[in-house]
Amino acid sequence: MNVVPIHLVYVITEDWFFASHFLDRAKAAVKIGYRVTVVTRCRETAREFQGLGLTTINIEFSRRGLNPFTEFAKIWQLRSILKKIKPDIVHNIALKPVVLGSLAAQLAGVRNIVNAPVGMGYVFTSQENKARILRPIVNALIRYSLSRGKRRVIIENHDDLNNLVAGGFAKFDSIALIKGAGVDTKKFDYRPEPDGQVRVIMVSRLLRDKGVQEFIDAAQLVRALDNSVRFVLVGDVDDGNPTSLSVNEIADLRNSSNVTWLGERTDIAELLAESHIACLPSYREGLPKSLIEAASVGRPIVTTDVPGCREVVTHMVNGLLTKPRNSNELAAAISKLVNDPNLRRTMGTESRKKAEAEFSNEIVIRQTNSVYDSFYKS
Repeated sequence: MNVVPIHLVYVITEDWFFASHFLDRAKAAVKIGYRVTVVTRCRETAREFQGLGLTTINIEFSRRGLNPFTEFAKIWQLRSILKKIKPDIVHNIALKPVVLGSLAAQLAGVRNIVNAPVGMGYVFTSQENKARILRPIVNALIRYSLSRGKRRVIIENHDDLNNLVAGGFAKFDSIALIKGAGVDTKKFDYRPEPDGQVRVIMVSRLLRDKGVQEFIDAAQLVRALDNSVRFVLVGDVDDGNPTSLSVNEIADLRNSSNVTWLGERTDIAELLAESHIACLPSYREGLPKSLIEAASVGRPIVTTDVPGCREVVTHMVNGLLTKPRNSNELAAAISKLVNDPNLRRTMGTESRKKAEAEFSNEIVIRQTNSVYDSFYKS
């Protein structure tokens, strides 16, 4: 008798984000017999999915848009897609798909829904009035999306888990804590730090809430004391994000004498191996992939004491935690590691241990598959 495979559908705004954070899990699902469809904004990256056994369906999400009529139309479009393809499980990724995808799946009669907020985004990190006004509305929508029916919630850090439970957004027994996207610990293998000038690397999209400006300011402060220290920024703008750097800010970055901007790169493992310290002064994260990759290579980390980042770094064990939005404290922490190579090496060893124990692809894939399996065991 032929067994009908479980049809797993991912709903996510961008194909490139799916590729960087969820593709390994999707490939693992295909390997164990799932039929997998990705509903996303299909661009160049999505073409690669089809050769991996994944089906793609295009939907034009706008991450900037907040027009209620437009979003309602998107819910109805998603509902039509889901009614047609008849998924067994819908896995919504990021805040907008969590809200829109949950409502669409419910209207389409899908019972098994996984919601993964993966960080709280612009509405929760920005201090702009627009974000403050939207916050209670978005909170209400998230509460509805996470708490209804037979749903599972994947959270990436303990802070978000505790906040969801304390705020009544979801029941504790419906939540799975899965720490980030996972890292290939063989590709990002341990590398002793190189000889030569100390190099500090930040790998990130060029967003204000990633702390790009604080990194640039800290570079100026550190290099005023020791101009042999190199600061490298890897990543590109993200036009779909409201906190992306402006054209003028990009021009200033290009002309900076303190930071070398490499743009978007695919050789991240090699760039980390050529560096001595990894840095991410973000305002809030789900769980930053750039830091777990740096940890896997064995680099000490300087980051902020905020949700997501402090999940990767234990202060004074595998890195240093600083206050967010504070360039002076960030510069002091970087200088501490610049001037203490023994501490860098000790922390780097601890970073590698933590990556292997908590963040490997194998762990994340196993935990995610357990969430899918739970629908058929309850």
